[in-house]
Amino acid sequence: MTIIDNGIYVDGVRTENPSSLSETFERMRERGGMGWIGLYRPSEAEVREVADEFGIHALVVEDTLTGHQRSKLERYGDILFMVLRPARYLDDVEEVEFGEVHVIVGPDFVVTIRHAEAPDLARVRRRLEGDRPLLTHGPEAVLYAVIDEVVDEYGPVLAGLENDIDEIESQLFVEDSDATQRIYALSREVIDFQRATQPLVGMLDGLLRGSEKYRVDEELQRYLRDVYDHVVQISERANTFRALLDNALTVESTIVARRQNEEMQRMTEFSIRQNDEVKKISGWAAILFAPTLVGGVYGMNFRNMPELDWVWGYPMALGLMVTIGGALYFAFKRNGWM
Repeated sequence: MTIIDNGIYVDGVRTENPSSLSETFERMRERGGMGWIGLYRPSEAEVREVADEFGIHALVVEDTLTGHQRSKLERYGDILFMVLRPARYLDDVEEVEFGEVHVIVGPDFVVTIRHAEAPDLARVRRRLEGDRPLLTHGPEAVLYAVIDEVVDEYGPVLAGLENDIDEIESQLFVEDSDATQRIYALSREVIDFQRATQPLVGMLDGLLRGSEKYRVDEELQRYLRDVYDHVVQISERANTFRALLDNALTVESTIVARRQNEEMQRMTEFSIRQNDEVKKISGWAAILFAPTLVGGVYGMNFRNMPELDWVWGYPMALGLMVTIGGALYFAFKRNGWM
């Protein structure tokens, strides 16, 4: 059964605990109180039963059944439909997990539909049942309390994101550290968080501007303004986080480019030194090749080699070796090979 809680309230006091939707509708008419129906991932039949009883627009039914809606506020006559995106931060994987809750508010009823575990609407119900003056304001009080719970749960998310951003800023200047992927992943989480929270600014502003038209109690307006202030602060901090991450990504890119340049410079210097060594080795090989060539010619032992019988033949061979080697040495030296 997807009905999590179901109650009828008269003058801020819970008077009935119906066990079914049909019983809720019947008791509401009898007692003239406010019905608060809490559903968790309801079936299509249950949603349509509630919609038929309260005259809820077909588009609201479609959005409720489809799920995965963006944060929004829509009014259909005297019925208000709000989609909220609660969130919680998973520090071990540095991800923001989003939920979804739909709130349908009518003149004498509230239907809350959760599509995820968060927020804890049972806590919201206990809070309101313990605050009779607030609950006497009717369905609008329930709407305020649900919004306030969702906004309060954004606090730990901001703290988790801020802590990770601090870690990234400390990591930026650590040698041999690459934070690019972490910065990009965290930026995506901040953007998703902005998409969930920024629409709330306009939504609450719209609620406050319509307060007089729909005769919302002045005390309840004060509560809504307080939530509105919190939402504005949350939105501003999220914008700051995004700016910090954009700057961090720029700094990280600069650092990575500098490290790459330094590495390229080291490789270039090594290549130059290696080329110098190759030149020296090649030069000495050429110098040593000269006497080897001369020695090889006279080592062939041909029969007709007049120099072998010449008294100056041996000094001439040695002189030739030294002369060729010396000439090569000075030639290489002049060209910077030695």
